[in-house]
Amino acid sequence: MIDIRQMRYFVTLAETLHFGRAAERLHLTQPPLSRQIAALEKELGVKLIDRSSRHASLTRAGQGFLEDSRAVLAAFDQACNNAKRADRGETGSLSIGFMMHAAYTVLPSLARRFLAAYPDVDLKLREVVPNALVEDVLAARYDAGIMFSPGPVHGLETRPIFHEKLCLAVHDSHPLAQRKTANASDLEGEPLIVTSADSATTTRTAVEDYCRSGGYVPAIRLEAQLQNTIVNLVAENLGVALVPDSMRKLTVPSVSFLSLKNAPAVEHVLVWRPGNLNPALRNLLALTPAKT
Repeated sequence: MIDIRQMRYFVTLAETLHFGRAAERLHLTQPPLSRQIAALEKELGVKLIDRSSRHASLTRAGQGFLEDSRAVLAAFDQACNNAKRADRGETGSLSIGFMMHAAYTVLPSLARRFLAAYPDVDLKLREVVPNALVEDVLAARYDAGIMFSPGPVHGLETRPIFHEKLCLAVHDSHPLAQRKTANASDLEGEPLIVTSADSATTTRTAVEDYCRSGGYVPAIRLEAQLQNTIVNLVAENLGVALVPDSMRKLTVPSVSFLSLKNAPAVEHVLVWRPGNLNPALRNLLALTPAKT
């Protein structure tokens, strides 16, 4: 059987047309080189080299075999390099599911840094309802997820990557719109628009706990899954809402944002399965240190 080593020997000899110089370049003595070339010719059943005492020349078959051998060696070297790059996570693909809110916080900068470091990785991003991300990552539909902290989940690793306070969104016609800050007690009796418990448990709990800190049970009027939907409902003067501070970036007409005294905070986490062997995930984790 012809092997890659014999091809490399032949190409080196064809480039030097001298057994001694070729052997020196290959860090061999001349006899082993001669034996390998002879074995190659025997396996092929054709003569590749015309030999003399000092010099060698290529036969017509040798000229053609040289061109093909260079192509085979280049492909082989590329295959070896591709395997090493894939093992290092420099090629392949990486899928990340993310809650809509992450598009206004950590996702853009993380995607930019990852693509700058690993431009040949096919990065796939998909917006998903926060609580659905837990099952999606566990089911290997995504390599990783960015979401509000789901708490301890069997089979998932979590890493805090961003902390953010909540603020108050009100319609411009609301009396509180003239103020810069509000207290928990200011919201007593106000119709609240909140995330549904089955879509973003963390933010829903933070809102309810903040209201209870003011000594009352929140008056929930509407529920929605996405933060931008909640802000747009506020714009229709259907209620007020406690939303992550980054929602100010939406600049929705007719909505004012106020800071909250003793504002509750929500934590963004990166979640992944510890058994996921995708090397690109390893690189993502290296680019995403924990925030304390």
